[in-house]
Amino acid sequence: MSRRIPTPSRAVLPLGRAANITDVARVAGVSKATVSRFLSGKTQLLSEATWKGIQEAVEALGYQPSQIARSLKGGQTRLIGMVVADVENPYSMAVLRGAEAECHRAGYLLALCNSGGSHDKERELLAGLRAYRIEGLILNCSGEEAEHAAGTIPKGLPLVLLDRRLPNGKAEGGDFDFVGLDNSEATATAVHHLAGNGFSEIALIIEPVSGVSVRSERVTGFHATLKGLPSCHGQVIEVDLRHPGAMGEALSAFLAAPARGPRAVIAGSGLVTLRLAQHLQVMGLSMPRDVGLVGFDELEWSSLVSPGITTISQPTHEIGVSAVRNLLARLGGEESPPHNTIFPGNLIVRASSAPVGAPVDMQKTRSGRLTKA
Repeated sequence: MSRRIPTPSRAVLPLGRAANITDVARVAGVSKATVSRFLSGKTQLLSEATWKGIQEAVEALGYQPSQIARSLKGGQTRLIGMVVADVENPYSMAVLRGAEAECHRAGYLLALCNSGGSHDKERELLAGLRAYRIEGLILNCSGEEAEHAAGTIPKGLPLVLLDRRLPNGKAEGGDFDFVGLDNSEATATAVHHLAGNGFSEIALIIEPVSGVSVRSERVTGFHATLKGLPSCHGQVIEVDLRHPGAMGEALSAFLAAPARGPRAVIAGSGLVTLRLAQHLQVMGLSMPRDVGLVGFDELEWSSLVSPGITTISQPTHEIGVSAVRNLLARLGGEESPPHNTIFPGNLIVRASSAPVGAPVDMQKTRSGRLTKA
């Protein structure tokens, strides 16, 4: 049986235009419906000459079928949306790696969007992702106008909340699974560590708290822990990092105020840790002699900034994996009540929080891991 081979002239397309299914049908000399059967893997419905002719046409044209179009036709996109409040936050990127790896393992694609902390942009992104027929959503809520966030959640869309809760954990259409850190306990670990090393004037420097559950939980843990430490005095300092001079002003005010003893700071996030380290260097201050420091989030440079920054590490990869697994379980039909997956933090000890009065050589070398029970 002879087969027609697509000739070069029939396979030529206008410069810059990608081949489509109509081009394949024309070159193969068949209908678009026949090409669709081939692309769907239904070659058993076609003669050998027909499916081989289509295959040759596809190769000659360099045709690449649209996976989105094919999946939409089949009712599944295998697409999961992920909206984060701040794509520049190292935490978001670290969690993303875990979520992306788990999506890949399960045969899904992950679409990442950044709300930039804006409720309006978050609402637009959710509507856009819904239009692309995402099958589920992982949402790290914006901190702006959080009381209205519930109304932005598309009804009926499987969703897992990441790191930040909605008001009362609810939105129209029901409750949602949540994955995040035990923020109160992690903050308590930082406070006890600093107090145990002789620091009695402790500040929690954190971005604006209103509407952001993860920050309010850290503030709550901070105050609750200090109540049990009468020898320590603490204060919460909110800093808007969008204002260039805000961190310098806050740090200067803390260090200039009368103190009952050695000072230390807990940085409420990875970005706050970075800004603090930068300003301490500019101001010519050293850790822990002038001020002790414990920062949230273990960053790649934490051990490189002299003398090494003590951090509260989050299991970011596991958090990302868990968020996707929770979502896949819902997509698979799980109908159990919404549940929280809460991970413990881990205190990584470096010299920025070394005991008050410790020898300089000890401050430079002391390092280890502690996990609060």
